[in-house]
Amino acid sequence: MEATDILMAEHRIIERVLKSLVVGAIKLEHGEAIRPVFFIDASDFIKGFADGCHHKKEEGVLFKAMIANGMPSDTGPIAVMLAEHERGRELTRAMRGSAQRLETGDAAAKEEVLKSARGYVALLSQHIAKEDGILFPLANSVIPVSQHSQLLDEFEKVEHEETGEGIHEKYLALAQALEKEAGSQ
Repeated sequence: MEATDILMAEHRIIERVLKSLVVGAIKLEHGEAIRPVFFIDASDFIKGFADGCHHKKEEGVLFKAMIANGMPSDTGPIAVMLAEHERGRELTRAMRGSAQRLETGDAAAKEEVLKSARGYVALLSQHIAKEDGILFPLANSVIPVSQHSQLLDEFEKVEHEETGEGIHEKYLALAQALEKEAGSQ
């Protein structure tokens, strides 16, 4: 197994939450039963798993290895991915903040919840496609095979030392709960 295989498997989990967000946004837009806390929970998943676990591996391990093997960091694919990660963080903060306002009765926050949730889904859907189809194959060709086991070791370090034991299980359970609430499974 290569490091990029792990990242692609994590993409499949993230895509499940994206699908739940789409369904949740439709329900909110049409006045169907969906708690504002659903969007807060989704932002917790995004911050903790997509950004906390997944992007830490990309930014802290994979991108560094690509740069060390000749890829530029300030232009090209890595720069684009980093900018998109930051935009995702902005949209997640906006979704969380507006969902919190909606939870306290601010009906005007509904449109911002919809805008940020849909913006995040659109961003991450195309971002994942670029990583799976372009960036990860590029990484596999740029990073020598002799370094791949080191990447796996560094991924393990991120998982256990930086994010904590059982983190995948926690966020997988949250993804399942979001799917169940949205009815998107």
